[in-house]
Amino acid sequence: MRHCSVQVRGLLTRDERDRYEALMDIGQWLELQREYDRASVIQREVDRLVAPAIERLKEKGRARDAQTIAYVQEKSEGERTQ
Repeated sequence: MRHCSVQVRGLLTRDERDRYEALMDIGQWLELQREYDRASVIQREVDRLVAPAIERLKEKGRARDAQTIAYVQEKSEGERTQ
């Protein structure tokens, strides 16, 4: 089973995180039983579950980029007036 990143896990809601942990437990147990075909079904469900958190992470990055651009523009305008 593939885990999602720590950053993505940090953006999961409580319900999403509980479901994620339960699915990972089930998937790991299936892998121990060599039930790889069933574990792959669980992995696809995990991938679907974390998709909204990945989007939240991307949005957070876009907001940070916009703040950086605004800061740089503000600094460059301040240097021009001096």
